[in-house]
Amino acid sequence: MCILCSNLMLEVILPSLYRPLCWAQHMSLDNETGLDPPGIRVRPVSGLVAADYFAAGYFVWAVLIANLAQIGYEEKTMYMAAYDWRLSFQNTEVRDQTLSRIKSNIELMVATNGGKKVVVIPHSMGVLYFLHFMKWVEAPPPMGGGGGSEWCAKHIKAVMNIGGPFLGVPKSVSGLFSVEARDIAIARTFAPGFLDKDVFGLQTFQHLMRMTRTWDSTMSMIPKGGETIWGGLDWSPEGSSFNCGAKTLRNNSINNTDQIPNINLANMKNVNYGRIISFGKDVAEAHSSKIERVDLLQDSMKADMLANLTNCDIWIEYHDIGDHRIKAAADYKVYTAGSILDLLHFVSPKLMARGGAHFSYGIADNLDDPKYQHYKYWSNPLETKLPDAPDMEIYSMYGVGIPTERAYVYKVTTATDCSIPFQIDTSVEGGSEDSCLKGGVFSADGDETVPVLSAGLMAAKGWRGKTRFNPSGIPTYIREYSHAPPANLLEGRGTQSGAHVDIMGNFALIEDIIRVAAGATGKELGGDHVYSDIFKWAERINLQL
Repeated sequence: MCILCSNLMLEVILPSLYRPLCWAQHMSLDNETGLDPPGIRVRPVSGLVAADYFAAGYFVWAVLIANLAQIGYEEKTMYMAAYDWRLSFQNTEVRDQTLSRIKSNIELMVATNGGKKVVVIPHSMGVLYFLHFMKWVEAPPPMGGGGGSEWCAKHIKAVMNIGGPFLGVPKSVSGLFSVEARDIAIARTFAPGFLDKDVFGLQTFQHLMRMTRTWDSTMSMIPKGGETIWGGLDWSPEGSSFNCGAKTLRNNSINNTDQIPNINLANMKNVNYGRIISFGKDVAEAHSSKIERVDLLQDSMKADMLANLTNCDIWIEYHDIGDHRIKAAADYKVYTAGSILDLLHFVSPKLMARGGAHFSYGIADNLDDPKYQHYKYWSNPLETKLPDAPDMEIYSMYGVGIPTERAYVYKVTTATDCSIPFQIDTSVEGGSEDSCLKGGVFSADGDETVPVLSAGLMAAKGWRGKTRFNPSGIPTYIREYSHAPPANLLEGRGTQSGAHVDIMGNFALIEDIIRVAAGATGKELGGDHVYSDIFKWAERINLQL
């Protein structure tokens, strides 16, 4: 049996086009509770149709569902665990009892199919959601599902995580900070002011920020593990091992990194990905000893905290903090994964206070400490243990070979009083074709959304063998898929794509899933299948095991 964990909801595209403000209002949650706002109810679609297609002609799970059907799977042996991706994971249970429904459906499928265990296939945020579920189902009520410590061992054969942001994504930081990613920042340069100022009264970015900052789930994606995992002011695990200008080969048959063509890195400038946000290119590239920084809190509280923004039509949290705090945030110059939380707390105190009650971002000193029984830790693999299920298997399956957002160069904008005060500086370039700095964004290896470091490190190191994070020694496997664009228009989105969503149509990935769903083990698949330098990076990370 297969459980498909999806974070997609349908019927959201057309309303956003013809009634965008109404759509934004209905997609927003209550800014205080993180639940339904008064008088509004939006719920996920149920069944396999919840995420077979995102929109007409744009598949998500449809290709995989069709292939599972070819080997005998049908609706009674497949279950789409759709959930409201806006809510914090624990609040999906509070409001919709989604975790209880997943538990009941898995138990029913196992009971009605001769005791055969399920194969769970989460994608993207669904990976973190199911990690949370595995702790919830074991924990006693009222916080947990009361299944006991043997529940996962009795019910789950394998968890095949696709594009899993286990340790977060830097893109979430830019999203929370300025509602931007690389593509949006570029669009801003082509239409300056059209999206975020008062032209035609759109103020698109302000509406998006007000809406998305009510989605507590986004805070599950903030990078976890601090500088230990993501690097500091003068180091990062990846170094300069990715050529952002390299063309991808159309080949998914390589079984070890020795067969990958050598990349000449001699002329590539070292990239310090540890600086997730830098204010200015000079700050991004200078040694830390050359950077003069002003304490984030120095004098910032002495000025009036409320700016004179009474004429702003759309309130966002920046309108409450005042110009002095905005300047202080920029004067701190550079932020690593260790200080990014301080920045977000500084500029978004309400958002982070709510999110901090549901998610964590550290590394546990002692996993036996009773505090880690709280649900806020359950989706952080560095602050929770895997189940006691030595016969279960865990797969990390993700694309590689696509430049993926890893760090940003920012600037302070002074366009209008009511605008978002921070923007990615798209004028900043690396200066060469192979540079990993383009349009103010530093890129590293990944699937265009999730860096390899986040998707692969736990399977490569944190969970490899018996560790304090994996005390029962659940076998873990890395299955990487080297990205190759479609050869022609007839191929559509490609059968060898490693992109974050398009990988769902990758023939090699589908074959791996079909084989495990038919009974194969990780060893029978051939074990690890690696293209990237994830094992090399893992050696550079001083993670206590």
